[in-house]
Amino acid sequence: MIDKVWKSAEEAVADVPDGATIAIPGFFVAGVPRTLLRALVAKGVKDITMACGCGPLIGDPELLDLLVKNKVMRKVIDSYSLYRSASKGAQDPFEQAVRSGEIELEVYPMGTLAEKYRAAAAGIAAVYTPTGIGSVVQETTVDSKNPVKKESRVFDGKEYVMELALKPDFAFVHAGTGDREGNLQYRRTARNFNSVMAAAAKITIAEVENLVEPGDIVPEFVHTPGVYVQRMVVVPRVTYAITID
Repeated sequence: MIDKVWKSAEEAVADVPDGATIAIPGFFVAGVPRTLLRALVAKGVKDITMACGCGPLIGDPELLDLLVKNKVMRKVIDSYSLYRSASKGAQDPFEQAVRSGEIELEVYPMGTLAEKYRAAAAGIAAVYTPTGIGSVVQETTVDSKNPVKKESRVFDGKEYVMELALKPDFAFVHAGTGDREGNLQYRRTARNFNSVMAAAAKITIAEVENLVEPGDIVPEFVHTPGVYVQRMVVVPRVTYAITID
């Protein structure tokens, strides 16, 4: 047996370098790796690209404020990353950092973003999707220095835009249960992007609420096989308010 459990979140993220791309799952508040992210802030890394799923950062405003205040992020990739309220956004340090150009924001439809991770996990370089045709999503890649029109092709009379696979350097994932070999099981909505990000990343670090022995998770209910997980840390279960302004 390979025991993948590390002593602390701080040790597990110790080799994350400046400029790394880190996948952060979470459907707003559900399934966000809060402990690992706080350990990352404490480490003092800079220029990180946070590749998200659906609003995990605004799901934890205090954590987002820490990331902005400590200038951890250079870029955020997400499908939903700003508050719906203009007045709330005017008070939000992250939105103001985006508007000032301090942090670059790259937005994709949620399904397209999920497919970009899935393609990376499968070793596929790019995928074609009809989503975004005729919109700003098709017009340019969100690279302010070198904007280019995305490639598109017509299949069976319908136009599709090409999206490149997204393969992060690291994935921080959060699971309800994990065994020492890295097999993970997520709780309900907390599953969201965790599985696809864990498979896409070069190195996956999992925080788990309940640590069990190999074989304790029924094989049919393993959502992420241990082959995709390199490190694990045990964290307490956190309670939080389920609200998005």
